[in-house]
Amino acid sequence: MEKKEFDAWLENISATFYTLTDLQKNETLDYLISHSGAVQLRHLSNNLETLLKRDFLRLLPLELSFYLLKWLDPQTLLTCCLVSKQWNKVISACTEVWQTACRNLGWQIDETVQETLYWKKVYLKAVLRMKQLKGHDAFQTASLIGHSARVYALYYKDGLLCTGSDDLSAKLWDVRTGQCIYGIQTHTCAAVKFDEQKLVTGSFDNTVACWDWISGAKSQHFRGHTGAVFSVDYSDDIDLLVSGSADNTVKIWSLSTGTCLNTLTGHTEWVTKVVLQKCEVKSIMHSPGDHILLSADKYEIKIWPIGREINCKCLKTLYVSDDRSISLQPRLHFDGKYIVCSSALGLYQWDFASYEIQRVIKMPDSTNLSLLGFGDIFALLFDNHNLYIMDLRTEKLISRWPLPEYRKSKRGSSFLAGEIGWLNGLDGVNDVGLVFATSMPDHSIHLVLWKENG
Repeated sequence: MEKKEFDAWLENISATFYTLTDLQKNETLDYLISHSGAVQLRHLSNNLETLLKRDFLRLLPLELSFYLLKWLDPQTLLTCCLVSKQWNKVISACTEVWQTACRNLGWQIDETVQETLYWKKVYLKAVLRMKQLKGHDAFQTASLIGHSARVYALYYKDGLLCTGSDDLSAKLWDVRTGQCIYGIQTHTCAAVKFDEQKLVTGSFDNTVACWDWISGAKSQHFRGHTGAVFSVDYSDDIDLLVSGSADNTVKIWSLSTGTCLNTLTGHTEWVTKVVLQKCEVKSIMHSPGDHILLSADKYEIKIWPIGREINCKCLKTLYVSDDRSISLQPRLHFDGKYIVCSSALGLYQWDFASYEIQRVIKMPDSTNLSLLGFGDIFALLFDNHNLYIMDLRTEKLISRWPLPEYRKSKRGSSFLAGEIGWLNGLDGVNDVGLVFATSMPDHSIHLVLWKENG
């Protein structure tokens, strides 16, 4: 058949084909296929895939493609990069896609950085770190050796760890190198806190003392408690020191003169924790910037206004149960916005503006899990055998690290969390340094440290 004659015939057949019903069109195609040879069938097979499998990512507007891609989970996103060069190009060009993927993994996002390649690299680094956490391969251990008697008190700040011992000494360690920087003779230490110039210690001899790191001399002695001092905190800005004692009281002192300004009563058990912190929220009772004192015993957390009034009254008492068999774990978290404490009933979070319970996290074996640190994304917990990381968005434990037989302390002074910035979200920089420290029966200090992220 000539070309001109064939084109006319084809046009006539096409016009008739368009008038048929779907069923008639299908029957026509079946008839043609049944009369086709190998060449025609191969031609049909090669062209069907192109006609049926349309690349929606190529066809959609770029903005709509980005919107769809940001809903994918990280593993699917990586798989999509392997579909074709076009898909990889589109996915790699969307900054928001990679930022969302990083955020879903618990990573902090700096919105000012819009370079796509940067966020893709951050994402790959985040995937590796999360894989290490879930594979129990994110940490390493070390030991500090130097005390000759049991270590009761620990305090960590900016890469330095202070330890107070029954050997009548306090030592300051560089966690990175494991070297002892300072060592001074003290009383028996039940609690310690330090800064660049001084060390403040609470003691089993019922006193608090302030020491100079350079000279080792005692610069101030605070006498007045009738029981061991289990916790101390201070603020140079307002020249105040607070102490909690086995005599069931909290004392407020002038840091510079050593004068007792106030004695707070109301606790019926040993006061094992005091926290002096600036408030960051506004309520009827306080404003942002106000200094607030928290004191905790076995069953209650009390909130006090900080001032020099003689008749200072407790603003609020928090507890988890009227049942006295339910006690609070010794660690207490307060960041100016939320108060968090663990108990046999779970992890309790109070909103500081309203004093209302905002959240209760029920945990497996919660009677044995204690709080170490609490952030926006992660919480650090531990029991007698393991260190745990919980993703607070899902309330699931995502990582576990074995602990040796460390020295147990009902007051919580012989173990602590290290760097805690990563609890608000990892960023590829803050996952370094100390994670956890605890004293050991052989008088050494056991350290859990971040392993370098490959």
